[in-house]
Amino acid sequence: MDGSSKKVVELKAHGDVAEEDPARRGGPGTDDADDNEKAPRRSRRVASLDVFRGLTVALMILVDGAGGEWPVIGHAPWNGCNLADFAMPFFLFIVGMAIPLSLKRIPDRGRAVRRVVIRTLKLLFWGILLQGGYSHAPDELTYGADMKHVRWGGILQRIALAYLVVAVLEIVTKDAKIQDQSSSGFSIFRMYFSQWIVACCILVIYLALVYGIYVPDWEFRVRNVDSPNYGKVLTVTCGTRGVLDPPCNAVGYIDRKILGINHMYQKPAWRRHRACTDDSPHEGPFRNDAPAWCVAPFEPEGILSSLSAVLSTIIGVHYGHVLVHMKSHTDRLRQWVTMGIALLVLGIILHFSHAIPLNKQLYTFSYICVTAGAAGVVFSVLYFLVDILSLRYVFAPLQWIGMNAMLVYVMAAEGIFEGFLIGWYYEGTNNTLVYWVRKHVFVKVWHSTRVGILLYVLFAQILFWALVSGVLHRARLYWKL
Repeated sequence: MDGSSKKVVELKAHGDVAEEDPARRGGPGTDDADDNEKAPRRSRRVASLDVFRGLTVALMILVDGAGGEWPVIGHAPWNGCNLADFAMPFFLFIVGMAIPLSLKRIPDRGRAVRRVVIRTLKLLFWGILLQGGYSHAPDELTYGADMKHVRWGGILQRIALAYLVVAVLEIVTKDAKIQDQSSSGFSIFRMYFSQWIVACCILVIYLALVYGIYVPDWEFRVRNVDSPNYGKVLTVTCGTRGVLDPPCNAVGYIDRKILGINHMYQKPAWRRHRACTDDSPHEGPFRNDAPAWCVAPFEPEGILSSLSAVLSTIIGVHYGHVLVHMKSHTDRLRQWVTMGIALLVLGIILHFSHAIPLNKQLYTFSYICVTAGAAGVVFSVLYFLVDILSLRYVFAPLQWIGMNAMLVYVMAAEGIFEGFLIGWYYEGTNNTLVYWVRKHVFVKVWHSTRVGILLYVLFAQILFWALVSGVLHRARLYWKL
């Protein structure tokens, strides 16, 4: 991408600057790897990475809009892995994969670190603004947050932490002399051996804390005004260590101690746990004998789970290294698919052998393996279809979303645009354009609330923002971070 020909509104979403394939050079019609290597002209974007980013943002919109009606789309109440549980690690994988491609263009380490720090601060700002409690869209037409109850964790905050750690690690450990050398096999692992040492240290620290910290009994005050226990102080009995159940795990304990229980997510997915409601996995009224922790807060993007989430980004960085150093499509796909399948198999074995369960809330090692492996396989398929077979027109809507991911994430996934439309109502807040379209165009036509809402999200949100992104792409307008 020639920066002089672009009108750019700020920087790129969830990732880095233009992700370019160093082995794919030449005009739009040159797809042969050998020809590309001989033509040292302008690098071409890795279109499949934009498509993958767009797919992940679309998945996030689908989860937020239809997850309540379709439990298989929403987050698993505790152990297990539903469709929604792939969104966050896919984001982190994409961020990691973009890091070697963008930092390759910035040889000066000081400048690179400054850029990383500034981008991290921007992500933190938007994360706290959107998910800290200030914005109540689209559910309520109000704004503002009580500073005593601001939520510090969130999606963009976790991305910011992982990006900061891994990008600085890449800057510190990379050797400029080897950046353009072609590599194969395990030589890339050896080349970045220090990064894998750091990854192992992170994993050891995470496992030591999760299984080694003693979790005592704890108390909390019920803040849900609809609860019959509103205002009461309830006690959760623990007195154990090494437990991965909802109330007594070390991940929640560390967050309660450091973040403070008032600054954690108030409606965690475990409210749909079978111990809490008879409607599980749907959300429903709490059982009469539901344990106290069912109405307690829990931070799904907390401190210890975000530490292990860094590993998803490091795996993504390895895929980016393969893209940078290997010039053959076949070699790249062999590396990516092999590693992806190996991670999938390892994670599945850990889960079904009951060694380490799949758990997004705790970001367990088996969850890292399964989701990173799935990300690697999905990206490999997209790379084959988009960058090798050149089926770009088929995936153009997702590519447009991926190139304006921050805009679509804020406006659609966080509900800002829908909240704006709901703010224009007639006589009552239930009489708005959004509600009318959802009810009369989708729900009534299909005579099903579940199907109608799913189609509303697919067409009135995802497809709509794909078309908006396409128009902005033609105008060469992008919101980047």
